[in-house]
Amino acid sequence: MARVGNLMGDFYRGRIDEHLPVALQEGIRLHRQIDAFTDAHPIVLRSFARISPERRRFAGIIVDLAFDHFLCVHWARFYSVSRTGFISEVYAQLLEHLPLMPPDMERVVRRMTQQDWLNRYEDKQVIARALDRIAARFSRPVALTGGGEEVFRHYQQLEYDFLNFFPELIDYVAASPERSVYSGDEIK
Repeated sequence: MARVGNLMGDFYRGRIDEHLPVALQEGIRLHRQIDAFTDAHPIVLRSFARISPERRRFAGIIVDLAFDHFLCVHWARFYSVSRTGFISEVYAQLLEHLPLMPPDMERVVRRMTQQDWLNRYEDKQVIARALDRIAARFSRPVALTGGGEEVFRHYQQLEYDFLNFFPELIDYVAASPERSVYSGDEIK
C-alpha cells in the first residue's frame, strides 16, 4: 500500500490526512522526500541545465520522464526482480486501492494500467508523445510541446546523468525512515 501512497504524492497536496492508512501516509512522505532530494541534486540540476532556454521552465517534467525511460532501459542494472513482473505487481496494488485515491489519480491510474504506461516508457518515442500529452493539458500552447526533441538531442548526456544519479537515489531511499515502500530484496 505504501507504493500507492508514493504515487499518490503526485496528486495529494498540503497536509497529509491523518485518517489515511499509515502506509499511504508513509508513501506520500517518501514521495515528497524523493522530490526534494531529486530537485536539489547537482546531477539533476545539470540535467535541467541541458534543456534549451525555451523549454527550461519545463525541464523538471522533461528530465523526470527521460529518467523514467532510462530506468526502464537499465532496470536490470539496479534490480534483481523482473521489470515487467514488478510493474504488474504495482498495477495490481494500484487497482486494488482505487477507492482510496482522489478522483484525478483514479482516472490516471485506470489509463496507466489499461495502456501499460510503465512498460511502454522503455520506448523513447512514447516519452515524446507523453510530453506532448502533458503539454496539451495546459489552457494555452506552451513550449513543452515537442519536448521530446530535448530528450533526443541530449539523450546520451541525460542517460549519463541518470546512471550517476540513480544509485545515489537508491541509497537515499534505503536510508529513509519511510523505506518500507520498497523492499530491499528488489535492489541488487
